[in-house]
Amino acid sequence: MNIRVVVADDQEIARTGLRMILDAQPDIEVVGEAGDGRRAVELARRLRPDVCLFDIRMPHLDGIEATRSVAGPAVDAPLAVVVITTFDLDEYVYAALRAGARGFLLKDAGPDLLGQAVRAAAGGDALIAPSVTARLLAAFADSGRGTPPAQPIEALTDREEQILLTVARGRTNSEIAAELHISLSTVKSHIASLMTKLGVRNRVEIAMWAYETRRVRP
Repeated sequence: MNIRVVVADDQEIARTGLRMILDAQPDIEVVGEAGDGRRAVELARRLRPDVCLFDIRMPHLDGIEATRSVAGPAVDAPLAVVVITTFDLDEYVYAALRAGARGFLLKDAGPDLLGQAVRAAAGGDALIAPSVTARLLAAFADSGRGTPPAQPIEALTDREEQILLTVARGRTNSEIAAELHISLSTVKSHIASLMTKLGVRNRVEIAMWAYETRRVRP
Protein backbone atom coordinates (compact mmCIF):
# COMPACT_ATOMS: atom_id res chain seq x y z
CA MET A 1 0.00 0.00 0.00
CA ASN A 2 1.17 3.50 -0.82
CA ILE A 3 2.06 6.02 1.88
CA ARG A 4 -0.65 8.69 1.70
CA VAL A 5 0.57 12.28 2.08
CA VAL A 6 -1.09 15.68 2.45
CA VAL A 7 1.11 18.59 1.31
CA ALA A 8 0.57 22.13 2.60
CA ASP A 9 2.46 25.15 1.27
CA ASP A 10 1.25 28.62 0.43
CA GLN A 11 3.21 28.70 -2.84
CA GLU A 12 1.59 26.77 -5.67
CA ILE A 13 4.90 26.16 -7.42
CA ALA A 14 6.31 24.64 -4.24
CA ARG A 15 3.28 22.36 -3.81
CA THR A 16 3.55 21.27 -7.42
CA GLY A 17 7.23 20.49 -7.01
CA LEU A 18 6.67 18.50 -3.83
CA ARG A 19 3.81 16.57 -5.43
CA MET A 20 5.94 15.70 -8.47
CA ILE A 21 8.82 14.51 -6.30
CA LEU A 22 6.61 12.42 -4.03
CA ASP A 23 4.34 11.00 -6.72
CA ALA A 24 7.45 9.87 -8.60
CA GLN A 25 8.22 7.55 -5.68
CA PRO A 26 6.72 4.09 -6.25
CA ASP A 27 5.37 3.81 -2.69
CA ILE A 28 4.18 7.38 -2.00
CA GLU A 29 0.97 9.10 -3.12
CA VAL A 30 -0.07 12.73 -2.53
CA VAL A 31 -3.78 12.59 -1.67
CA GLY A 32 -4.36 16.26 -0.90
CA GLU A 33 -2.91 19.75 -1.19
CA ALA A 34 -3.55 22.91 0.79
CA GLY A 35 -2.43 26.49 0.31
CA ASP A 36 -3.02 27.60 3.89
CA GLY A 37 -2.84 26.12 7.36
CA ARG A 38 -6.56 26.08 8.06
CA ARG A 39 -7.26 24.10 4.89
CA ALA A 40 -4.34 21.81 5.72
CA VAL A 41 -5.84 20.93 9.09
CA GLU A 42 -9.27 20.30 7.52
CA LEU A 43 -7.78 18.00 4.89
CA ALA A 44 -5.62 16.16 7.41
CA ARG A 45 -8.54 15.51 9.74
CA ARG A 46 -10.80 14.36 6.91
CA LEU A 47 -8.34 12.27 4.90
CA ARG A 48 -6.25 10.91 7.82
CA PRO A 49 -3.08 10.61 5.69
CA ASP A 50 -0.08 8.60 6.80
CA VAL A 51 2.07 11.75 6.74
CA CYS A 52 1.40 15.50 6.66
CA LEU A 53 4.07 17.65 5.03
CA PHE A 54 3.64 21.21 6.33
CA ASP A 55 5.44 24.41 5.45
CA ILE A 56 6.11 26.77 8.37
CA ARG A 57 4.87 30.05 6.90
CA MET A 58 1.27 29.84 5.69
CA PRO A 59 -1.70 32.23 5.83
CA HIS A 60 -4.69 31.89 8.20
CA LEU A 61 -2.89 29.30 10.31
CA ASP A 62 0.89 28.85 10.24
CA GLY A 63 2.58 25.48 10.07
CA ILE A 64 3.33 25.44 13.78
CA GLU A 65 -0.33 25.87 14.79
CA ALA A 66 -1.43 23.46 12.06
CA THR A 67 1.00 20.90 13.46
CA ARG A 68 -0.30 21.44 16.98
CA SER A 69 -3.86 20.96 15.74
CA VAL A 70 -3.23 17.51 14.26
CA ALA A 71 -0.23 16.25 16.24
CA GLY A 72 -0.06 18.23 19.47
CA PRO A 73 -0.23 16.97 23.07
CA ALA A 74 -4.01 17.48 23.21
CA VAL A 75 -4.69 15.34 20.12
CA ASP A 76 -6.04 11.87 20.90
CA ALA A 77 -4.93 10.24 17.64
CA PRO A 78 -2.03 12.40 16.40
CA LEU A 79 -0.95 12.32 12.79
CA ALA A 80 2.65 12.15 11.64
CA VAL A 81 3.87 15.60 10.61
CA VAL A 82 7.11 16.51 8.88
CA VAL A 83 7.86 20.22 8.69
CA ILE A 84 9.59 21.37 5.54
CA THR A 85 10.73 24.96 5.23
CA THR A 86 12.88 27.35 3.24
CA PHE A 87 13.59 29.38 6.34
CA ASP A 88 16.54 28.11 8.35
CA LEU A 89 15.30 29.86 11.49
CA ASP A 90 15.85 27.98 14.73
CA GLU A 91 12.89 29.37 16.63
CA TYR A 92 10.41 28.27 13.94
CA VAL A 93 11.66 24.72 13.69
CA TYR A 94 12.03 24.27 17.43
CA ALA A 95 8.48 25.52 17.98
CA ALA A 96 7.21 23.08 15.35
CA LEU A 97 8.92 20.17 17.11
CA ARG A 98 7.42 21.27 20.41
CA ALA A 99 4.03 21.38 18.67
CA GLY A 100 4.34 17.69 17.81
CA ALA A 101 6.19 17.49 14.50
CA ARG A 102 7.97 14.20 14.05
CA GLY A 103 10.81 15.71 12.05
CA PHE A 104 11.88 18.53 9.79
CA LEU A 105 13.72 19.21 6.57
CA LEU A 106 14.87 22.20 4.60
CA LYS A 107 13.41 22.50 1.11
CA ASP A 108 16.83 22.09 -0.46
CA ALA A 109 17.14 18.62 1.09
CA GLY A 110 16.59 16.92 -2.27
CA PRO A 111 14.22 14.19 -3.49
CA ASP A 112 16.01 11.28 -1.82
CA LEU A 113 16.02 12.81 1.65
CA LEU A 114 12.42 13.96 1.25
CA GLY A 115 11.33 10.42 0.40
CA GLN A 116 13.30 9.02 3.32
CA ALA A 117 11.69 11.50 5.71
CA VAL A 118 8.18 10.59 4.57
CA ARG A 119 8.87 6.87 4.85
CA ALA A 120 10.45 7.29 8.27
CA ALA A 121 7.48 9.30 9.56
CA ALA A 122 4.99 6.80 8.15
CA GLY A 123 6.83 3.99 9.89
CA GLY A 124 6.80 5.71 13.28
CA ASP A 125 10.42 6.73 12.91
CA ALA A 126 11.80 10.22 12.28
CA LEU A 127 14.35 11.83 10.05
CA ILE A 128 15.80 15.13 11.21
CA ALA A 129 17.88 17.10 8.73
CA PRO A 130 21.51 16.49 9.79
CA SER A 131 22.50 19.98 8.61
CA VAL A 132 20.51 21.66 11.35
CA THR A 133 20.01 19.07 14.10
CA ALA A 134 23.03 19.79 16.28
CA ARG A 135 23.01 23.56 15.82
CA LEU A 136 19.29 23.86 16.42
CA LEU A 137 18.96 21.68 19.49
CA ALA A 138 22.21 22.79 21.09
CA ALA A 139 21.31 26.47 20.64
CA PHE A 140 18.04 26.04 22.47
CA ALA A 141 19.62 23.89 25.15
CA ASP A 142 22.07 26.75 25.78
CA SER A 143 19.31 29.36 25.90
CA GLY A 144 17.18 27.21 28.21
CA ARG A 145 13.41 26.96 28.46
CA GLY A 146 13.10 28.74 31.79
CA THR A 147 12.74 25.47 33.69
CA PRO A 148 15.21 22.60 34.12
CA PRO A 149 14.62 19.56 31.89
CA ALA A 150 12.55 16.83 33.50
CA GLN A 151 14.47 13.98 35.10
CA PRO A 152 13.72 10.40 34.04
CA ILE A 153 11.29 8.50 36.24
CA GLU A 154 13.86 5.71 36.35
CA ALA A 155 17.62 5.78 35.68
CA LEU A 156 18.65 5.06 32.10
CA THR A 157 20.63 1.92 31.44
CA ASP A 158 24.01 2.10 29.69
CA ARG A 159 22.45 0.78 26.49
CA GLU A 160 19.65 3.34 26.70
CA GLU A 161 22.24 6.09 27.07
CA GLN A 162 23.88 4.80 23.87
CA ILE A 163 20.56 4.75 22.04
CA LEU A 164 19.80 8.25 23.34
CA LEU A 165 22.98 9.64 21.77
CA THR A 166 22.33 8.03 18.38
CA VAL A 167 18.76 9.32 18.31
CA ALA A 168 20.01 12.82 19.18
CA ARG A 169 22.35 12.67 16.18
CA GLY A 170 19.43 12.00 13.85
CA ARG A 171 20.00 8.29 13.23
CA THR A 172 17.09 6.15 12.05
CA ASN A 173 16.24 2.85 13.72
CA SER A 174 17.96 0.87 10.97
CA GLU A 175 21.11 2.98 11.26
CA ILE A 176 21.15 2.54 15.04
CA ALA A 177 20.77 -1.21 14.71
CA ALA A 178 23.70 -1.39 12.30
CA GLU A 179 25.87 0.97 14.34
CA LEU A 180 25.33 -0.84 17.65
CA HIS A 181 25.10 -4.35 16.15
CA ILE A 182 21.68 -5.08 17.62
CA SER A 183 18.35 -6.07 16.07
CA LEU A 184 15.77 -3.59 14.85
CA SER A 185 13.24 -4.89 17.38
CA THR A 186 15.76 -4.29 20.18
CA VAL A 187 16.23 -0.70 19.03
CA LYS A 188 12.48 -0.13 19.02
CA SER A 189 12.19 -1.64 22.49
CA HIS A 190 14.90 0.65 23.88
CA ILE A 191 13.33 3.73 22.26
CA ALA A 192 9.94 2.83 23.73
CA SER A 193 11.59 2.49 27.14
CA LEU A 194 13.30 5.89 26.71
CA MET A 195 10.00 7.56 25.87
CA THR A 196 8.40 6.07 28.97
CA LYS A 197 11.25 7.02 31.29
CA LEU A 198 11.62 10.54 29.91
CA GLY A 199 7.89 11.20 29.64
CA VAL A 200 8.10 12.13 25.96
CA ARG A 201 6.03 11.11 22.94
CA ASN A 202 8.52 10.68 20.11
CA ARG A 203 12.18 10.47 19.16
CA VAL A 204 12.40 14.18 18.37
CA GLU A 205 11.59 14.95 22.00
CA ILE A 206 14.17 12.32 23.02
CA ALA A 207 16.75 14.23 20.97
CA MET A 208 15.77 17.57 22.50
CA TRP A 209 16.06 16.10 26.00
CA ALA A 210 19.55 14.83 25.18
CA TYR A 211 20.65 18.33 24.20
CA GLU A 212 18.88 20.04 27.07
CA THR A 213 20.65 17.77 29.56
CA ARG A 214 24.01 18.38 27.84
CA ARG A 215 24.47 14.74 26.92
CA VAL A 216 25.17 15.85 23.36
CA ARG A 217 27.08 18.90 22.24
CA PRO A 218 27.65 20.24 18.71
